[in-house]
Amino acid sequence: MRTFDINKLVRKKVLAMQSYSSARDEFKDFYKDLIFLDANENPFENGLNRYPDPKQKSLKKKLSELKNIRENQIILGNGSDELLDLLFRAFCEPNRDSVITLPPTYGMYSVLANLNAVENKEIVLQNDFEPNVDLILKATDETTKILFLCSPNNPTGNSFSEDNMERLLADFSGLIVIDEAYIDFSSKESWLQKTEQFPNLIILQTLSKAYGLAGIRLGILYANAQIIAVLDKIKPPYNVNKLTQEKALERIENYDVVLEEIKMILTEREKLIADLNTIAFIEKIYNSDANFILVKVDDAKKRYDQLLEKGIVIRNRSNQELCGNCLRITIGTEKENRKLLEILKSL
Repeated sequence: MRTFDINKLVRKKVLAMQSYSSARDEFKDFYKDLIFLDANENPFENGLNRYPDPKQKSLKKKLSELKNIRENQIILGNGSDELLDLLFRAFCEPNRDSVITLPPTYGMYSVLANLNAVENKEIVLQNDFEPNVDLILKATDETTKILFLCSPNNPTGNSFSEDNMERLLADFSGLIVIDEAYIDFSSKESWLQKTEQFPNLIILQTLSKAYGLAGIRLGILYANAQIIAVLDKIKPPYNVNKLTQEKALERIENYDVVLEEIKMILTEREKLIADLNTIAFIEKIYNSDANFILVKVDDAKKRYDQLLEKGIVIRNRSNQELCGNCLRITIGTEKENRKLLEILKSL
């Protein structure tokens, strides 16, 4: 493991800046029954006239207990995309620094690199959808700040091997972001508990998938306290609204319901894979650790259009590297999956 010095990775202007201090940062006991005349709020109570907790303390406390990680190792964002953007802005100098992504993968890494004027070095996955560790390390230089690993990967559905991940964590000189948006559907362990062992490790998770809360836009980033402190310095003061915090807390407190839904999705995934094997024009079904399946067909555009005509929307991923004629199918309810199969068999 290389020596980790966060001061060598943070942008100089970010190191020197002072964060904005909101009214709720300066007076933290705003849950008490007091008269608040400090934040220029509307005084008439309607449940939402006050600013939300900028530190999301109640939600972080619950996540800390659930994930067995300290509260100062958590930062929350308006979806994972905001947290990804914060990483670019904190650690990547525009028009100078670079990141590495591994297509086919989540498209926002590339979008945010372009948005922040950061070079994106793309190292295409190998044919088995595993990272080419040698090429990644060879492409790394003093400007390379972040490596993005989506595992389980989107759109391929596979988790990267532990050996490849361990080697990258030990030898890559910058930050490594493991995007675990789909980890709840995987039999593999999360890398969350390795943040102490690897101080350059950042874990991204979300409530959009397994928790069924895509509509509230809540992303979660876990890392060592030094990294969190840097991101806290530049995040908008009230980036997670009160309704989102309340709904997230409600769902986490009913975690047994979440686990039951995950169990049903996994059962449906295995049933759907077995049934898809009987469809003649499906040429390959890739292994999945996610709540979706990537399948290779004879003609992806034709099959996509046929399903759309019958009222079923899937995703054509043929424009992605290594995904020619591939369709991505999200696991639906039992009724939705049966309807999908009925239509596929009729084509």
